[in-house]
Amino acid sequence: MQFSDILGQDYIKNHLVKSALSGRIPHAQLFVGPEGCGTLAMAIAYAQFVLCSNSGNENNGGNDACNLKFQSLSHPDLHFVYPNVTNEDVKTKPKSADFITDWRDFVLASPYGSLFDWYKHLGVQNKQGEIRVEDAQDILKSLALKSYEGGYKIMIVWMADKMNISASNKLLKLLEEPPEKTLFLLISENEEDIIQTIRSRCQVLHFGALPEAVITKALKEKYFLDDASASKVAHQAQGNYNKAEHIVKNDAEDLPFEKWFVDWVRAAFRAKGNASAIQDLILWSEEIAGLGREGQKQFLNYCIVMFRQALLHNYETKNLVYVEPKVENFSFDKFAPFVNGNNINAIFNELSNAIYHIERNGNAKIILTDLSIKLTRLIHKN
Repeated sequence: MQFSDILGQDYIKNHLVKSALSGRIPHAQLFVGPEGCGTLAMAIAYAQFVLCSNSGNENNGGNDACNLKFQSLSHPDLHFVYPNVTNEDVKTKPKSADFITDWRDFVLASPYGSLFDWYKHLGVQNKQGEIRVEDAQDILKSLALKSYEGGYKIMIVWMADKMNISASNKLLKLLEEPPEKTLFLLISENEEDIIQTIRSRCQVLHFGALPEAVITKALKEKYFLDDASASKVAHQAQGNYNKAEHIVKNDAEDLPFEKWFVDWVRAAFRAKGNASAIQDLILWSEEIAGLGREGQKQFLNYCIVMFRQALLHNYETKNLVYVEPKVENFSFDKFAPFVNGNNINAIFNELSNAIYHIERNGNAKIILTDLSIKLTRLIHKN
């Protein structure tokens, strides 16, 4: 992975290269940033720079054989841990090592891919993955051995906030007394979900969302879009290069999400003073419950975005509105006035609470039905 292939984040690139060249490499670092900003790509490029003794500001000039191994992510001193879940091949106690071939294929094809993309790649998008104690035990075994090439051993923990308590406690012991020449690179989109004792032992680097100009330039170079099309996609992506690629490839999840969202708010409008419409909300809740927990969370996060966009539209900040509804006869002009300062905080809170309870394996049908009834009340609050 070349630093020049990573979009933006120039300050962090320079910081990491300088720290490696000076020999001041913190043994535990936490890369925090939103989806599609390049945290994983940066961690791999940094690991390559350190392991291959590269020079200058790029991943060359060092050990050529080492650099070649990184093209397939197969360097023996580079280790990965990531959320995983049982599937047809791994029935019990899954761990990252069971999926390493899938993982390499996924990262090489989509270095900016999301957690949901990873689950789709595995064909388990209806399940919630996590990093379990079996992975932590593998980390202990891997790092207890001497490095193959006599230098650093590097452990990249992707989506570290998905570690369960048992795995977190085992990793904490390693961070407190790390083996010699060991580097931990933890990656997360939700820093607060990582236990404080782990965060306090890491040097934290915060990545920002990518500027529109950076995404526009990348789309023009990779997909040969014209200026107007690339700019439009970059605006819709809101700093998320992964989302921009999905839009270009026309495989984004937004189209069914949009239909489900419109069906939901329309049923909520009809339900005021109309008891029969409650049945529509129950049927809607059952349909969304069939997505699986990861799909449900994805959809509810999409709803948060839609309500936020409606609020911006309502308050005449239309230059910040980037969604373009495609559902027939649905107009933001008509919908936006129902989202305002009197109800937006309560709507956000209810959606966030629903996500919280779904993550903790609450009954999805009950959670979504309750949310729908509350939305009926809130959306008519002026």
